[in-house]
Amino acid sequence: MVSGKLIRLIEEHWESLAARILKQMHADPRLSHVGALPESELRERARDILENLGHWLTPSSEHELAQRFERIGELRHEEGIPLDEVVLSYLILKDRMLEFVRGQGLSQSTLEVYAEGELEHSVGRFFDSMTYHVVRGYCAALEHAYHHGHAKTTTGPHH
Repeated sequence: MVSGKLIRLIEEHWESLAARILKQMHADPRLSHVGALPESELRERARDILENLGHWLTPSSEHELAQRFERIGELRHEEGIPLDEVVLSYLILKDRMLEFVRGQGLSQSTLEVYAEGELEHSVGRFFDSMTYHVVRGYCAALEHAYHHGHAKTTTGPHH
């Protein structure tokens, strides 16, 4: 894997990346519910992805990814976090992570440009799969709550 160096760079700098990501989440008015979650929980979620990125990008982690992120989707529903905020928070994480890689000034040679593109492709696939499983878990919890008479209306935009 050509992008291994870039993955290690992200994993090694997860703390500074997480700090930037959390700062942006707290400043974003579209994330009022996510921003109310405990800082330690948000930091742990960011750490789990950033520090273990190499693991998450391996095909063998797909089953674990499905279980972990469907459970996170269920938890976010139970906490009353709107689904749009859950998805947006992961988009911010992905964008800041890729922005960090681009800002490292590593894209000098053709091979480094290729590695960066390869990483972006792999990370995009991972986040697509992760988002799918978060939404799947969220919807399963929503359906369960609906059938048991205590549905929350947290699936759409809130004003």
